[in-house]
Amino acid sequence: MELAGIYVPLITPFAADGSVALDALEKLAHEVLDAGAAGLAVLGTTGEPAALSAEERWAVIDACAAVCAGRDAQLIVGAHGGDTRTTAEALAELGARVPRAAAALVTVPAFLRPGEAGTVAHFRALAQASPLPLVVYHIPYRTGQQLSADVLLELAALDGVVGVKYATGGLDQAAVELLAAGPEGFAVLSGEDAFVPAMLALGAAGGILAAAHLATGRFVELAEAWRAGDVDRARALGHRLSGLAAAVFAEPNPTVVKGVLHAQGRIPTPDVRLPLLPAGRARVDAALALASGLDH
Repeated sequence: MELAGIYVPLITPFAADGSVALDALEKLAHEVLDAGAAGLAVLGTTGEPAALSAEERWAVIDACAAVCAGRDAQLIVGAHGGDTRTTAEALAELGARVPRAAAALVTVPAFLRPGEAGTVAHFRALAQASPLPLVVYHIPYRTGQQLSADVLLELAALDGVVGVKYATGGLDQAAVELLAAGPEGFAVLSGEDAFVPAMLALGAAGGILAAAHLATGRFVELAEAWRAGDVDRARALGHRLSGLAAAVFAEPNPTVVKGVLHAQGRIPTPDVRLPLLPAGRARVDAALALASGLDH
């Protein structure tokens, strides 16, 4: 599976009665694909998977898988587990439910902090057992574990690992080395919305970006500009999109995104589930103004 372009990590919209608004989810999925997204990423951080029941998670997966199948778009699905065994079980169940054209997004082991050798052993075991190709989700400020460039390259070389969602809070030396020496066919996807312009400039294949809900076409345009070598256009657009990204992440993700989507009439409520709280009106208005300005 070859990954490239902009993927939108879909929010999970809620109806006024608190249930998952599947009709709004499907509509939103079609909207971002219409705007040029390469595919959807579901049940990552932005989708609030920990706040959903198992039944709700499967309903979200089924709805998005159907949209992607009908649109010939790529699907990346978050697979979760506290240890290697339970993560492998989740992958097996996922593989039996979604098309084999999908990939699974799997975080570096969180909380346990097994060390770099343990992390490599974890992903080696998962890659050997998984019916789906894997995208390593490297987000150390959530998992508590940083990885060196050498270990990232070791993970990139594993059969069955097709990419990494790279979200370290900035552009660091390990990212530079990984982008310079990663194997052919291995995709580095930025998971940091504000730093995706810099990552694309250094050769990233694309990004999985929450802010792309609000300016999908512009993020697609940014990726295409760097790919075409249109540096002036890419730089100017990248600065504007980084401003939107900063506004979107001014409060915990996905609260601002949901607030803007609701203000735009694209989802029925701005609701999130505890322990998240809805974003403040001022933050939503600031992000809404920036998103609207990108249309001009």
